[in-house]
Amino acid sequence: MKEKLLALFSERFGTTPVFYASSGRINLIGEHTDYNGGFVFPGAIDKYIMAAINVNGTDKVRVYSADLKEYSEFGLQEDEAPQQQWARYIFGVCREVIKRGFTVKGFDTVFAGNVPLGAGLSSSAALESCFAFAMNDMFNENKIDKFELAKIGQSTEHNYCGVNCGIMDQFASVFGKKNCLMRLDCRSLEYEYFPFDPQGYRLVLLNSKVKHELVDSPYNKRRASCERVAHMLGVETLRDATMEMLDAKRDEIGEEDYKRAKYVIGEKQRVLDVCDALERGDYETVGERMYETHYGLSRDYEVSCEELDYLNDIAKECGVTGSRIMGGGFGGCTINLVKEDLYDHFVAVAREKFNAKYGHEPVVIDVVISDGARRCD
Repeated sequence: MKEKLLALFSERFGTTPVFYASSGRINLIGEHTDYNGGFVFPGAIDKYIMAAINVNGTDKVRVYSADLKEYSEFGLQEDEAPQQQWARYIFGVCREVIKRGFTVKGFDTVFAGNVPLGAGLSSSAALESCFAFAMNDMFNENKIDKFELAKIGQSTEHNYCGVNCGIMDQFASVFGKKNCLMRLDCRSLEYEYFPFDPQGYRLVLLNSKVKHELVDSPYNKRRASCERVAHMLGVETLRDATMEMLDAKRDEIGEEDYKRAKYVIGEKQRVLDVCDALERGDYETVGERMYETHYGLSRDYEVSCEELDYLNDIAKECGVTGSRIMGGGFGGCTINLVKEDLYDHFVAVAREKFNAKYGHEPVVIDVVISDGARRCD
């Protein structure tokens, strides 16, 4: 990719660029916990956005997307936002850096990526983190701390792209570390690295290529359920609730709200169990908790769908160590922790059975836990 970008950059701009990259991410466990003040457990992966960048001595940013084969040019003032949605991510990062009192000057850039789109791997966060890291390195002597770089990406989503996201995706893209997952406390923003180098296992995503059209706003409804239960239990968020507290009020809590809270409280403990298991190198326990999370997301939180449940069933039948839906739900991927000697059989069976039932194969995406935002010298 570096050679391709260098050729395109030289041809278009005629100067020598510096290269930056930032990764997409997976979340091993800890789903729908962020807005409940809980823990998430992401890691950066070996799929990334890379940009070739050089200052151009003007007050304009000139951008070429190698993947879309589209060009955009814009200034750095608030009223100079580009029309193209993809370019607004880069404009937003520049504006958020400037709004924090730091410097951005005109630059030329060509960028490309290999983060699969529509698979829930956060290609947008990778793009934001790549350019936030670059603006910090090129114009600000790396004075912006890493958490602020993640917040710059999050603010870009909120203020320029219309997505009211949490911090996890940008956090993972900025802080990612090879062979490590990160436990992020979504309330305090404290984080800790945990070793993830599973010898004899592989991580693979199966993208169902399904996204169900939803007639209501299930995300907002789930969040409202959690907030209602937290209020009834007298806690700020379900992070501070226990199953004993929930069961003591079961008669006062509606069945649907009870199930939603039961999942979230259980997921808090599952994340902590996985942390302990990884420190022991116990990947069998990690896998058991992944299956438990899938069951909870499917039966109690009710954000799975038939296709993802089917992929999870196939994983169980094939003896896969761990499998669960990854992401918000209603389509997308399962994430699977598979022993290497079972990998070929599992992928073949999943392709064959899923195709026979739904008329298309799932997309197989192998991932390796890798470094996050970086300069590529």
